[in-house]
Amino acid sequence: MTFSPQLETKLSKLLESYPKGRERAALIPMLMYTQDEVGYISKELAEEVARRCGVTTLQVEEVVGFYTMLRKKQMGKTHLQICTNISCLLTGGEELWNHACKKLGIGHNEVTADGTISLEEVECIGACSWAPAIQTNYDFHHHVTIEQLDKIIEDLRRVQ
Repeated sequence: MTFSPQLETKLSKLLESYPKGRERAALIPMLMYTQDEVGYISKELAEEVARRCGVTTLQVEEVVGFYTMLRKKQMGKTHLQICTNISCLLTGGEELWNHACKKLGIGHNEVTADGTISLEEVECIGACSWAPAIQTNYDFHHHVTIEQLDKIIEDLRRVQ
């Protein structure tokens, strides 16, 4: 599998940062970096990462199956996660979730028709003190209101 020159450089530096014989420790960051470029963890990508980290494809698939931030199917260019765990739920997370579903016309782990935004209901993004919280790719948004969510979605659509 071929990656961009920038990603190849990043992956090489990543592997070099681990002691010889410990390349398997780079598995999760390598999966995250490659997923960012490709969009999801395909069978081919899993095989390539397994080869580079010195593990089996089955071991890669087990990791991908365990961590929800690693995806087995293509998601939108922007992945919108809305927390509905207890802190967020008590401060409006469920309302944000329902509003996003209606506004985008999609549900959990679905992608808009144009492929730009995917939506996921998550249990926790570690921002209980700032609930309700959402995440767009790697950007966190705290104390989110319906109006702020609308603006975030509008901005995401404009950038796409």
